[in-house]
Parts: sequence; C-alpha cells; structure tokens
Amino acid sequence: MQGNPIKLIVGLGNPGPEHRSNRHNAGALLLNELCHRYHGQMRYESKFAGEFGNASIDGNEVRLLFPTTFMNRSGRSVAAVCHFFKIEPQNLLVAYDEIDFDVGVTRLKEGGGHGGHNGIRDIINALGGSNNFYRLRIGVGHPGHKSMVANYVLSDPSKSEAEVIMADIDAALRVMPQAVSGKWEEAMRLLHTQS
Repeated sequence: MQGNPIKLIVGLGNPGPEHRSNRHNAGALLLNELCHRYHGQMRYESKFAGEFGNASIDGNEVRLLFPTTFMNRSGRSVAAVCHFFKIEPQNLLVAYDEIDFDVGVTRLKEGGGHGGHNGIRDIINALGGSNNFYRLRIGVGHPGHKSMVANYVLSDPSKSEAEVIMADIDAALRVMPQAVSGKWEEAMRLLHTQS
C-alpha cells in the first residue's frame, strides 16, 4: 500500500547543550544523524522558531526542522513551516521519544493520539486538531511510575541504553528512503525486522 511522500521531518527535543543527550531529545538526535548521513544543512530561522534546513534522501528533497521552542511549544514551530511551505499534515514525519516502548523498540506509525507526549499534543493543537501525520517513535523505556516521568525523560540514558538508542536511530535511518518516498508499509516492515 502506497503512503504519502514525506516533505518535512521534525526531530523533537529541547534546545541547549544541557539537554542534548536527554532521553527527551531522541528525535533531535535522529535529525542530527540524518543530517550527517545525507549531508543536510540546518541553521536557525527566527520565523520558524527553530533550526531549519533540508536534505536530499535518495533524490527526494525533504525539509528538516528542530523546534527550539522547548518541547511543550513545538507546535508553533511546526505549524510555521507547514503554513509557509503549504505542507499538509499527511506529508509530515515527527520523530520523538516514546516511554511506552522499551529501549531497543522503535516503530513507525501513521496518525493517532498524542499518548501523553506534550510535544505531539502541542503539534496536534497547532495543526488545528489534525493528528493525521506520520510518527517515528524511539523507545526510551519507562521509569515505572508516572510521577517519575518528567525527571526521567530530562535525564540522560545509561551508556548501554544510549548505544541501543543510537543503533535504533541507525535502523530508522536505513528505512528513511522508503518512508520519504511514500513506501510506508515497506518502511514499517523493514524497521520492525531490524529494531
């Protein structure tokens, strides 16, 4: 089944060196690795309230965005880019940390709710309530109780966990050519078998 081509990839996280390796910055880590692999260029754009750029993934030009608004206000940045370039939600892929997945589990998903993730909640609100965008959920594990979640996601994973998360990001990047060209079922299947 053919999906929609991806025109914008967003990596969620918080700005600043103190947050760079936090679990909450798994999406930003993926975006950073994508830039290295596909020679993407990004720079701060005030009109988009974030670091913005582009990359060519197997001949498909894709825009890249890291909102620097802090996680809870990511929607402002995403909506600004979508409105400026007339990108519909169904052509958007958002990469983020998923506490409901163990470290070592990373999955692609089409649509759905916010699952308690404040960045995703804000993006849905900023897009006028539309949740019809693609997601790349990078497992970071759960601390065990919801009262511990905030501190957990704003801390760094252990060295061994960080290595697994980076391996998951590498696996996700290997299916990015299929995902951005709209071969969604193939991308999901390939990622499922390797992460």
